[in-house]
Amino acid sequence: MKIAIVSDSHDNIPNIDKMLGYTKNEKINIMLHCGDVCAPSVLEYLAKKFTGEIYHVYGNVDGDREMMEKISKKYSSVHLLGDEGTVKIKGINLKIGIVHYPGKAREMAASANYDIAFYGHNHRPWDEVVRKTRLINPGTLAGLFQKATFAIWDTESGKLELKVLEII
Repeated sequence: MKIAIVSDSHDNIPNIDKMLGYTKNEKINIMLHCGDVCAPSVLEYLAKKFTGEIYHVYGNVDGDREMMEKISKKYSSVHLLGDEGTVKIKGINLKIGIVHYPGKAREMAASANYDIAFYGHNHRPWDEVVRKTRLINPGTLAGLFQKATFAIWDTESGKLELKVLEII
């Protein structure tokens, strides 16, 4: 199974659309969003356009959490996990952590309670192992301060691919 890992999309609809086109072509039906969608309307946009399940944690510039909660209730495919969470995906026997902040992600990894942890915030793609936990940042989909990127994780092979938006 392939999963899209996204962070820091910051209301950038053209970049979101390009990523969504890629996930549609690849038949990817699970997205983990590590925060900073920003406007609740963009979360709803994702809910309408992405055909699968979306797991989202809040970032520092995600606005109007109350409205985001309403959107998650409106769309059964949107799973808001609060500031951090554990994602359980049917058929995947791995403990997956997701959070926005690098420091919190490092704490998750250092606890050795997770197989893999995803985070965002600093807009820098990153992949390392801390204790037994793989710690991954897919970068920034918005392309702020770095090239626009997202990641594709193949849960069967364990392979992680960083996708640079301008070359997909």
